[in-house]
Amino acid sequence: MRHITPAFLLAAGVICTPAIAVPVTPNFTSGTMTSHTESTTTVNETIKQIDYQTGWSYTVTGTNMNIPDVPKLGTPYTIMKQGEPFQFSETYNGPGKIKEMTVERTTTINSVTDTTSVFTQ
Repeated sequence: MRHITPAFLLAAGVICTPAIAVPVTPNFTSGTMTSHTESTTTVNETIKQIDYQTGWSYTVTGTNMNIPDVPKLGTPYTIMKQGEPFQFSETYNGPGKIKEMTVERTTTINSVTDTTSVFTQ
């Protein structure tokens, strides 16, 4: 027959003992917490706009001028009343860039946040 040693009984008792939880209770009654945050953001932008004309335009205008109904390049124009004042203007715009605009700007954003938290029990 085998003998049960006291060490074995002690080990068995430790293994079989149930665990008991102890509740945790906060030990403060009141308090405050403050926070202060500052941030700065800088944004640099360049905006570029380019306008193009893909076709062509031809304009003829005048006073005291004989201008045909459908003017074409090289069309002869004549003065209607010789010796009287006259005005004549002819404009041709071909395809290409007609306007370019560039805007450069810098925007700075400052942000400040102050927070206070109050704890009571």
